Amino acid sequence: MPFDFVITDARLDGHADPMDIGVSNGLIAAIAPSISFDGHRENAGGCYVCSGLVDSHIHLDKAGILGRCTICEGTLAEAVRETAKAKAGFTSEDVYGRGAALLERAICQGTTLLRTFVEIDPRAGFRSFEAIRQLKKDYAWAIDIEICAFAQEGLTQEPETEAMLAVALADGADLVGGCPYTDPDPEAHIRRIFDLADRFGTAVDFHLDFDLKPEVSNLPDVIAETRARGYGGRVSVGHVTKLSAMPPQDVAAMGGRLADAGIGVTVLPSTDLFLTGRDSDRLVPRGIAPALALGRQGVVTSIATNNVMNPFTPYGDASLIRMANLYANVAQVSLDEDMRAVFAMVGDRAARLMGRRHGIAIGAPADLILLDGADPMEVVRENRPVLAGWKKRRKTFERPRARLLRP
Repeated sequence: MPFDFVITDARLDGHADPMDIGVSNGLIAAIAPSISFDGHRENAGGCYVCSGLVDSHIHLDKAGILGRCTICEGTLAEAVRETAKAKAGFTSEDVYGRGAALLERAICQGTTLLRTFVEIDPRAGFRSFEAIRQLKKDYAWAIDIEICAFAQEGLTQEPETEAMLAVALADGADLVGGCPYTDPDPEAHIRRIFDLADRFGTAVDFHLDFDLKPEVSNLPDVIAETRARGYGGRVSVGHVTKLSAMPPQDVAAMGGRLADAGIGVTVLPSTDLFLTGRDSDRLVPRGIAPALALGRQGVVTSIATNNVMNPFTPYGDASLIRMANLYANVAQVSLDEDMRAVFAMVGDRAARLMGRRHGIAIGAPADLILLDGADPMEVVRENRPVLAGWKKRRKTFERPRARLLRP
Protein backbone atom coordinates (compact mmCIF):
# COMPACT_ATOMS: atom_id res chain seq x y z
CA MET A 1 0.00 0.00 0.00
CA PRO A 2 1.34 3.48 -0.84
CA PHE A 3 1.63 5.74 2.20
CA ASP A 4 2.22 9.45 2.68
CA PHE A 5 4.60 8.44 5.47
CA VAL A 6 4.98 5.87 8.23
CA ILE A 7 5.63 6.53 11.93
CA THR A 8 7.65 3.67 13.40
CA ASP A 9 8.29 2.39 16.94
CA ALA A 10 5.33 4.26 18.50
CA ARG A 11 3.66 3.44 21.79
CA LEU A 12 -0.13 3.48 21.42
CA ASP A 13 -3.08 2.93 23.72
CA GLY A 14 -4.32 -0.64 23.54
CA HIS A 15 -1.02 -2.11 22.35
CA ALA A 16 1.54 -3.66 24.70
CA ASP A 17 4.39 -3.35 22.20
CA PRO A 18 5.48 -0.46 19.96
CA MET A 19 3.63 -0.22 16.64
CA ASP A 20 4.00 1.38 13.22
CA ILE A 21 1.37 3.79 11.86
CA GLY A 22 0.85 4.16 8.14
CA VAL A 23 -0.73 7.38 6.85
CA SER A 24 -2.37 7.53 3.42
CA ASN A 25 -4.29 10.48 1.94
CA GLY A 26 -4.15 12.19 5.31
CA LEU A 27 -5.85 9.31 7.11
CA ILE A 28 -4.56 6.51 9.32
CA ALA A 29 -4.44 3.58 6.92
CA ALA A 30 -2.55 0.92 8.86
CA ILE A 31 -1.46 0.06 12.40
CA ALA A 32 0.85 -2.94 12.71
CA PRO A 33 3.97 -4.15 14.56
CA SER A 34 5.98 -3.58 11.39
CA ILE A 35 5.01 -1.86 8.14
CA SER A 36 7.13 -2.37 5.05
CA PHE A 37 7.54 0.95 3.23
CA ASP A 38 10.37 2.45 1.18
CA GLY A 39 9.19 6.06 1.49
CA HIS A 40 9.47 8.63 4.27
CA ARG A 41 9.57 7.18 7.79
CA GLU A 42 9.45 9.00 11.12
CA ASN A 43 10.96 7.20 14.10
CA ALA A 44 8.97 7.74 17.32
CA GLY A 45 11.79 6.20 19.33
CA GLY A 46 9.48 4.21 21.56
CA CYS A 47 7.59 7.32 22.71
CA TYR A 48 3.84 7.78 23.04
CA VAL A 49 1.79 8.82 20.01
CA CYS A 50 -1.81 9.98 20.28
CA SER A 51 -4.31 12.19 18.52
CA GLY A 52 -3.58 15.89 18.97
CA LEU A 53 -4.53 17.71 22.15
CA VAL A 54 -7.82 19.62 22.37
CA ASP A 55 -8.26 23.01 24.05
CA SER A 56 -12.00 23.40 24.57
CA HIS A 57 -11.85 26.90 26.09
CA ILE A 58 -9.36 29.66 25.24
CA HIS A 59 -9.49 33.41 24.54
CA LEU A 60 -7.18 34.27 21.65
CA ASP A 61 -8.61 37.77 21.27
CA LYS A 62 -7.47 39.12 24.64
CA ALA A 63 -4.23 37.18 25.09
CA GLY A 64 -1.05 39.12 25.76
CA ILE A 65 -2.57 42.40 26.98
CA LEU A 66 -1.14 42.26 30.51
CA GLY A 67 1.02 45.34 29.92
CA ARG A 68 -2.04 47.38 28.96
CA CYS A 69 -3.95 46.65 32.17
CA THR A 70 -3.60 47.28 35.89
CA ILE A 71 -3.98 44.46 38.40
CA CYS A 72 -4.47 45.65 41.98
CA GLU A 73 -7.15 43.35 43.39
CA GLY A 74 -6.72 40.18 41.34
CA THR A 75 -10.50 39.75 41.24
CA LEU A 76 -12.90 38.71 38.49
CA ALA A 77 -14.65 42.09 38.58
CA GLU A 78 -11.33 43.89 38.10
CA ALA A 79 -10.35 41.58 35.24
CA VAL A 80 -13.63 42.22 33.40
CA ARG A 81 -13.33 45.96 34.00
CA GLU A 82 -9.69 46.28 32.93
CA THR A 83 -10.16 44.11 29.84
CA ALA A 84 -13.22 46.13 28.80
CA LYS A 85 -11.07 49.27 28.83
CA ALA A 86 -8.31 47.63 26.84
CA LYS A 87 -10.46 46.01 24.18
CA ALA A 88 -11.98 49.35 23.18
CA GLY A 89 -8.58 50.06 21.64
CA PHE A 90 -8.13 46.70 19.90
CA THR A 91 -7.58 46.72 16.15
CA SER A 92 -7.96 43.72 13.89
CA GLU A 93 -4.21 43.80 13.22
CA ASP A 94 -3.45 43.90 16.93
CA VAL A 95 -5.74 40.96 17.74
CA TYR A 96 -4.37 38.99 14.79
CA GLY A 97 -0.78 39.47 15.92
CA ARG A 98 -1.37 38.54 19.56
CA GLY A 99 -3.67 35.68 18.61
CA ALA A 100 -1.18 34.28 16.09
CA ALA A 101 1.62 34.35 18.65
CA LEU A 102 -0.43 32.33 21.14
CA LEU A 103 -1.80 30.05 18.44
CA GLU A 104 1.71 29.14 17.29
CA ARG A 105 2.68 28.31 20.87
CA ALA A 106 -0.42 26.11 21.19
CA ILE A 107 0.45 24.28 17.97
CA CYS A 108 4.00 23.64 19.16
CA GLN A 109 2.56 22.36 22.46
CA GLY A 110 0.58 19.70 20.55
CA THR A 111 -2.86 21.30 20.23
CA THR A 112 -4.64 20.41 16.99
CA LEU A 113 -8.17 21.56 17.87
CA LEU A 114 -9.37 24.49 19.95
CA ARG A 115 -12.46 26.53 20.73
CA THR A 116 -11.78 30.23 21.12
CA PHE A 117 -14.24 32.69 22.59
CA VAL A 118 -14.36 36.07 20.84
CA GLU A 119 -15.95 39.04 22.57
CA ILE A 120 -18.47 40.84 20.40
CA ASP A 121 -20.11 43.99 21.78
CA PRO A 122 -20.14 47.77 21.15
CA ARG A 123 -16.65 48.16 22.64
CA ALA A 124 -14.93 45.38 20.67
CA GLY A 125 -17.12 45.75 17.60
CA PHE A 126 -16.34 43.06 15.03
CA ARG A 127 -12.61 43.80 14.98
CA SER A 128 -11.60 40.81 17.11
CA PHE A 129 -14.02 38.52 15.28
CA GLU A 130 -12.59 39.50 11.90
CA ALA A 131 -9.05 38.84 13.12
CA ILE A 132 -9.84 35.42 14.61
CA ARG A 133 -11.80 34.41 11.53
CA GLN A 134 -8.69 35.18 9.46
CA LEU A 135 -6.49 33.23 11.88
CA LYS A 136 -8.80 30.25 11.47
CA LYS A 137 -8.16 30.30 7.72
CA ASP A 138 -4.45 31.03 7.87
CA TYR A 139 -3.61 28.28 10.37
CA ALA A 140 -5.94 25.55 9.07
CA TRP A 141 -2.84 23.64 7.89
CA ALA A 142 -1.93 22.97 11.52
CA ILE A 143 -4.99 23.40 13.73
CA ASP A 144 -8.79 23.38 13.60
CA ILE A 145 -10.45 26.36 15.28
CA GLU A 146 -14.02 26.79 16.49
CA ILE A 147 -15.12 30.40 17.01
CA CYS A 148 -17.59 31.11 19.80
CA ALA A 149 -19.30 34.51 19.52
CA PHE A 150 -19.25 35.60 23.15
CA ALA A 151 -21.12 38.13 25.31
CA GLN A 152 -18.60 38.72 28.12
CA GLU A 153 -20.21 41.82 29.61
CA GLY A 154 -23.88 40.90 29.64
CA LEU A 155 -26.72 41.03 27.17
CA THR A 156 -30.03 42.24 28.55
CA GLN A 157 -28.69 45.68 29.47
CA GLU A 158 -27.11 46.10 26.03
CA PRO A 159 -29.44 45.13 23.16
CA GLU A 160 -26.75 45.99 20.60
CA THR A 161 -24.70 43.02 21.75
CA GLU A 162 -27.46 40.53 20.97
CA ALA A 163 -27.88 41.92 17.46
CA MET A 164 -24.11 41.82 16.92
CA LEU A 165 -23.90 38.19 18.05
CA ALA A 166 -26.54 37.33 15.46
CA VAL A 167 -24.49 39.02 12.74
CA ALA A 168 -21.39 37.05 13.76
CA LEU A 169 -23.31 33.77 13.78
CA ALA A 170 -24.56 34.51 10.28
CA ASP A 171 -21.03 35.38 9.19
CA GLY A 172 -18.95 32.41 10.28
CA ALA A 173 -19.06 32.00 14.06
CA ASP A 174 -19.45 28.31 14.94
CA LEU A 175 -21.38 28.66 18.19
CA VAL A 176 -22.58 31.21 20.74
CA GLY A 177 -21.48 31.82 24.32
CA GLY A 178 -22.87 33.71 27.28
CA CYS A 179 -21.80 34.98 30.68
CA PRO A 180 -24.86 35.22 32.98
CA TYR A 181 -22.94 36.41 36.05
CA THR A 182 -22.12 39.74 34.35
CA ASP A 183 -25.76 40.36 33.38
CA PRO A 184 -28.32 42.10 35.63
CA ASP A 185 -30.85 39.44 34.55
CA PRO A 186 -28.97 36.11 34.36
CA GLU A 187 -32.07 34.01 33.60
CA ALA A 188 -33.06 36.19 30.65
CA HIS A 189 -29.44 36.17 29.48
CA ILE A 190 -29.44 32.36 29.40
CA ARG A 191 -32.75 32.23 27.50
CA ARG A 192 -31.58 34.73 24.90
CA ILE A 193 -28.30 32.90 24.29
CA PHE A 194 -30.28 29.69 23.76
CA ASP A 195 -32.65 31.59 21.44
CA LEU A 196 -29.68 32.59 19.29
CA ALA A 197 -28.38 29.02 19.27
CA ASP A 198 -31.83 27.75 18.25
CA ARG A 199 -32.08 30.34 15.52
CA PHE A 200 -28.72 29.49 13.96
CA GLY A 201 -28.56 25.79 14.85
CA THR A 202 -25.35 26.02 16.89
CA ALA A 203 -24.02 24.68 20.17
CA VAL A 204 -23.90 26.80 23.36
CA ASP A 205 -21.04 27.40 25.79
CA PHE A 206 -21.50 29.42 28.99
CA HIS A 207 -19.05 30.95 31.47
CA LEU A 208 -20.95 30.07 34.62
CA ASP A 209 -21.05 30.16 38.43
CA PHE A 210 -17.63 31.76 38.77
CA ASP A 211 -17.40 32.26 42.55
CA LEU A 212 -17.38 30.18 45.72
CA LYS A 213 -20.97 30.83 46.89
CA PRO A 214 -22.97 27.68 46.08
CA GLU A 215 -26.23 28.95 47.55
CA VAL A 216 -27.00 30.98 44.38
CA SER A 217 -26.40 29.23 41.05
CA ASN A 218 -27.36 29.69 37.40
CA LEU A 219 -26.64 26.04 36.63
CA PRO A 220 -30.26 24.90 37.25
CA ASP A 221 -31.46 27.44 34.67
CA VAL A 222 -29.02 26.12 32.06
CA ILE A 223 -30.10 22.56 32.84
CA ALA A 224 -33.79 23.51 32.51
CA GLU A 225 -33.27 25.27 29.16
CA THR A 226 -31.16 22.40 27.83
CA ARG A 227 -33.90 19.92 28.68
CA ALA A 228 -36.76 22.08 27.41
CA ARG A 229 -35.08 22.64 24.06
CA GLY A 230 -33.73 19.11 23.58
CA TYR A 231 -30.20 20.47 23.49
CA GLY A 232 -28.43 17.61 25.26
CA GLY A 233 -24.91 17.04 23.96
CA ARG A 234 -24.68 20.58 22.57
CA VAL A 235 -24.22 22.56 25.78
CA SER A 236 -21.07 23.10 27.83
CA VAL A 237 -20.20 25.31 30.77
CA GLY A 238 -16.84 26.62 31.93
CA HIS A 239 -15.50 27.45 35.41
CA VAL A 240 -18.49 26.42 37.63
CA THR A 241 -16.19 26.98 40.61
CA LYS A 242 -19.21 26.98 42.93
CA LEU A 243 -19.09 23.19 42.68
CA SER A 244 -15.77 23.22 44.54
CA ALA A 245 -17.56 24.72 47.54
CA MET A 246 -20.26 22.04 47.68
CA PRO A 247 -20.20 18.91 49.86
CA PRO A 248 -19.55 15.64 47.97
CA GLN A 249 -23.16 14.50 48.08
CA ASP A 250 -24.33 17.74 46.46
CA VAL A 251 -21.62 17.48 43.79
CA ALA A 252 -22.74 13.92 43.05
CA ALA A 253 -26.37 15.02 42.76
CA MET A 254 -25.50 17.92 40.45
CA GLY A 255 -23.23 15.67 38.44
CA GLY A 256 -26.13 13.29 37.89
CA ARG A 257 -28.33 16.15 36.68
CA LEU A 258 -25.64 17.46 34.32
CA ALA A 259 -24.97 14.01 32.89
CA ASP A 260 -28.67 13.33 32.42
CA ALA A 261 -29.15 16.68 30.65
CA GLY A 262 -26.09 16.14 28.44
CA ILE A 263 -24.12 19.20 29.60
CA GLY A 264 -20.32 19.16 29.50
CA VAL A 265 -18.06 20.92 32.00
CA THR A 266 -14.70 22.59 31.34
CA VAL A 267 -12.33 23.24 34.23
CA LEU A 268 -9.85 26.13 33.86
CA PRO A 269 -7.24 25.53 36.55
CA SER A 270 -4.90 28.47 36.03
CA THR A 271 -7.57 31.17 35.94
CA ASP A 272 -9.74 29.61 38.63
CA LEU A 273 -6.79 29.37 41.03
CA PHE A 274 -5.76 32.96 40.36
CA LEU A 275 -9.15 34.67 40.69
CA THR A 276 -10.99 32.73 43.40
CA GLY A 277 -10.52 32.80 47.16
CA ARG A 278 -9.35 36.41 47.23
CA ASP A 279 -11.35 37.10 50.42
CA SER A 280 -9.34 34.47 52.36
CA ASP A 281 -6.11 35.47 54.10
CA ARG A 282 -5.18 31.88 55.00
CA LEU A 283 -6.09 28.36 53.90
CA VAL A 284 -7.06 29.86 50.55
CA PRO A 285 -9.55 27.58 48.74
CA ARG A 286 -8.45 26.05 45.47
CA GLY A 287 -11.69 26.91 43.66
CA ILE A 288 -11.33 24.16 41.07
CA ALA A 289 -14.48 22.29 40.03
CA PRO A 290 -14.18 18.55 40.86
CA ALA A 291 -13.90 17.30 37.29
CA LEU A 292 -12.96 13.73 38.21
CA ALA A 293 -15.96 13.38 40.53
CA LEU A 294 -18.24 14.79 37.82
CA GLY A 295 -16.74 12.38 35.30
CA ARG A 296 -17.59 9.46 37.54
CA GLN A 297 -21.22 10.61 37.37
CA GLY A 298 -21.08 10.47 33.57
CA VAL A 299 -20.42 14.16 32.86
CA VAL A 300 -18.19 14.87 29.86
CA THR A 301 -15.36 16.97 31.29
CA SER A 302 -12.34 18.81 29.93
CA ILE A 303 -9.39 20.84 31.16
CA ALA A 304 -8.48 23.95 29.19
CA THR A 305 -6.26 27.04 29.03
CA ASN A 306 -8.76 29.95 29.19
CA ASN A 307 -6.68 33.17 29.34
CA VAL A 308 -2.98 33.83 28.86
CA MET A 309 -1.09 36.94 30.00
CA ASN A 310 -4.01 39.22 30.82
CA PRO A 311 -5.87 40.35 33.98
CA PHE A 312 -7.80 37.06 34.14
CA THR A 313 -4.59 35.00 34.12
CA PRO A 314 -1.25 36.86 34.21
CA TYR A 315 0.80 33.88 33.03
CA GLY A 316 0.57 30.91 30.66
CA ASP A 317 2.14 29.18 27.68
CA ALA A 318 -0.77 27.36 25.98
CA SER A 319 0.57 23.99 27.14
CA LEU A 320 -2.30 21.61 27.82
CA ILE A 321 0.09 19.06 29.32
CA ARG A 322 1.15 21.66 31.87
CA MET A 323 -2.52 22.47 32.55
CA ALA A 324 -3.28 18.77 33.06
CA ASN A 325 -0.33 18.51 35.44
CA LEU A 326 -1.51 21.60 37.33
CA TYR A 327 -5.00 20.12 37.71
CA ALA A 328 -3.57 16.80 38.86
CA ASN A 329 -1.54 18.58 41.54
CA VAL A 330 -4.44 20.70 42.78
CA ALA A 331 -6.89 17.78 42.71
CA GLN A 332 -4.36 15.57 44.53
CA VAL A 333 -4.51 12.88 41.84
CA SER A 334 -2.33 9.80 42.26
CA LEU A 335 -4.01 6.66 40.87
CA ASP A 336 -3.11 5.55 37.34
CA GLU A 337 -6.75 5.42 36.26
CA ASP A 338 -7.35 8.99 37.46
CA MET A 339 -4.14 10.23 35.83
CA ARG A 340 -5.27 8.66 32.57
CA ALA A 341 -8.64 10.42 32.97
CA VAL A 342 -6.83 13.74 33.47
CA PHE A 343 -4.94 13.21 30.21
CA ALA A 344 -8.23 12.37 28.46
CA MET A 345 -9.60 15.74 29.58
CA VAL A 346 -7.12 17.46 27.24
CA GLY A 347 -7.70 14.87 24.53
CA ASP A 348 -10.54 12.41 23.92
CA ARG A 349 -12.98 13.87 26.46
CA ALA A 350 -12.35 17.44 25.37
CA ALA A 351 -13.01 16.45 21.76
CA ARG A 352 -16.21 14.69 22.81
CA LEU A 353 -17.33 17.83 24.65
CA MET A 354 -16.91 19.68 21.35
CA GLY A 355 -18.77 16.98 19.44
CA ARG A 356 -15.68 15.91 17.51
CA ARG A 357 -14.28 12.55 16.45
CA HIS A 358 -10.98 11.80 18.14
CA GLY A 359 -8.58 8.91 18.61
CA ILE A 360 -6.20 6.68 16.69
CA ALA A 361 -8.05 4.20 14.50
CA ILE A 362 -8.03 3.02 10.90
CA GLY A 363 -9.77 5.67 8.80
CA ALA A 364 -9.35 8.48 11.36
CA PRO A 365 -7.62 11.74 10.40
CA ALA A 366 -3.86 11.59 10.93
CA ASP A 367 -3.81 14.49 13.41
CA LEU A 368 -1.09 13.06 15.63
CA ILE A 369 1.44 14.17 18.22
CA LEU A 370 4.54 12.53 19.68
CA LEU A 371 5.09 12.91 23.44
CA ASP A 372 8.31 12.26 25.31
CA GLY A 373 6.90 9.52 27.53
CA ALA A 374 5.76 5.92 27.49
CA ASP A 375 2.10 6.50 28.38
CA PRO A 376 -0.41 9.22 29.40
CA MET A 377 0.26 8.75 33.12
CA GLU A 378 3.98 9.40 32.73
CA VAL A 379 3.31 12.38 30.47
CA VAL A 380 1.01 14.08 33.01
CA ARG A 381 2.97 13.16 36.11
CA GLU A 382 6.28 14.42 34.76
CA ASN A 383 4.95 17.23 32.57
CA ARG A 384 6.71 15.61 29.61
CA PRO A 385 7.22 17.73 26.47
CA VAL A 386 5.63 17.32 23.07
CA LEU A 387 8.26 16.42 20.48
CA ALA A 388 6.47 16.62 17.11
CA GLY A 389 3.09 16.81 15.42
CA TRP A 390 1.41 15.89 12.15
CA LYS A 391 -1.83 17.06 10.59
CA LYS A 392 -3.15 14.81 7.87
CA ARG A 393 -0.39 14.61 5.24
CA ARG A 394 2.31 16.79 6.74
CA LYS A 395 4.50 17.36 9.74
CA THR A 396 3.53 20.67 11.33
CA PHE A 397 6.21 21.17 14.00
CA GLU A 398 9.07 19.50 15.79
CA ARG A 399 10.70 20.12 19.15
CA PRO A 400 13.63 17.71 19.44
CA ARG A 401 14.53 16.18 22.78
CA ALA A 402 17.00 18.17 24.86
CA ARG A 403 20.49 16.75 24.54
CA LEU A 404 22.96 16.76 27.40
CA LEU A 405 26.40 17.92 26.23
CA ARG A 406 28.79 16.00 28.45
CA PRO A 407 32.42 17.18 28.73
